[in-house]
Amino acid sequence: MLAFETGIHDTIGIDLVAMSVNDIVTSGAKPLFFLDCYSTGRLDVDVAEKVIKGIVDGCQQSDCALLGGETAEMSGMYKDGEYDLTGFAVGIVKKDAVIDGKNIVEGDVLIGLPSSGVHSNGFSLVRSVLARSGLSLNEQLPGNDDKSITLGEALLAPTIIYVKQVLDIVSKGGVKGIAHITGGGFTDNIPRVFPAGLGALIYKDSWEVPPVFRWIQEVGKIEDAEMRRTFNMGIGMVLVVSPDASKRILEDGHGAFLIGEVTKGEGVTYL
Repeated sequence: MLAFETGIHDTIGIDLVAMSVNDIVTSGAKPLFFLDCYSTGRLDVDVAEKVIKGIVDGCQQSDCALLGGETAEMSGMYKDGEYDLTGFAVGIVKKDAVIDGKNIVEGDVLIGLPSSGVHSNGFSLVRSVLARSGLSLNEQLPGNDDKSITLGEALLAPTIIYVKQVLDIVSKGGVKGIAHITGGGFTDNIPRVFPAGLGALIYKDSWEVPPVFRWIQEVGKIEDAEMRRTFNMGIGMVLVVSPDASKRILEDGHGAFLIGEVTKGEGVTYL
């Protein structure tokens, strides 16, 4: 909906690819190919071109072939100007190289890779906050040092595609589990990679939360727990690694943060 309101359509295709390939890479797999479906009531060639350009961009970022897709015009199914995007990706990994979290132990380290913002989750809450704020999407993002960035641009910043970065880290060893921080935030996504009986301690001040999240929380009067359950809070991918591997990753210049550790007990706690 925000894309329709702002006219920003070139990032949506990147988001579509990102949500597929970022999930695939959590198993240590390399994306091979992607297919999409663009459905609309009446085809607007200019808009469709921007969307598909984003899909192509996303595939290039992830070294993934765009094998093809479907463009479906379904008059009466969509309001004028609306469209719906779906897609899927297929990847490959050797059976003995699958990353499944089974070797995670207490004392392993959590490494966070920064996000570009909201990514592709939490937009129902975003729209509610936006309505409460009374601000236009064309206004500057409050509390942001870069005054040239509008609220709409910040909210629609394309999801980071982590494929090349994560596969490079994985190739050097020591990665035991990977969590893509999507819907459910830290609260739901990190624990699912752990064996039973293990949880996460997050150092909540170990990275700077981006201004867009601070604005959402302040205007929406949202509790910390709900923010962490809904948004990525500036960390889009979490790697569970051995302590030795963590030192190498942090020194390799990936822009990564040491954000926590694996503990006994289940769930996520914050320090």
